[in-house]
Amino acid sequence: MESDIFNHKILCKDCNIEMSPIELSKNGFTLRAIKCPKCTSRIIHPRDEQEFRNFNELKKKQFSVKMRFVGNSYAVSIPKEIVNFMQDQQKMVDDMVNLCLEEFGTLRMNFSCDRHKHLNKNHSHSKENITD
Repeated sequence: MESDIFNHKILCKDCNIEMSPIELSKNGFTLRAIKCPKCTSRIIHPRDEQEFRNFNELKKKQFSVKMRFVGNSYAVSIPKEIVNFMQDQQKMVDDMVNLCLEEFGTLRMNFSCDRHKHLNKNHSHSKENITD
């Protein structure tokens, strides 16, 4: 069984004080992290940091997909790379998504998700937004 480093006591390398679990919100992602209460040094969970990097790499890509007529509706195929990423993040893609016309020429598709999939329910976490 794999053990998560964040399930253990972690001391700040500068202050030697136990770091507290927090959530960081960046571009819609909730990242697990720990923060020193004294010097405010933060460490983001390595797995969450890697998933965020994967998201940014995928976000840079542009996909060309075909629109097909199916019954009385049009269908657009979603590239497997995107679906796999969504499934990895949410352990879902339950066939139902929210779709809306955002502006002329732009459709938005929302996959419902549980943004707190990583949180350990035994601990209380504060939430911070980060922009860097």
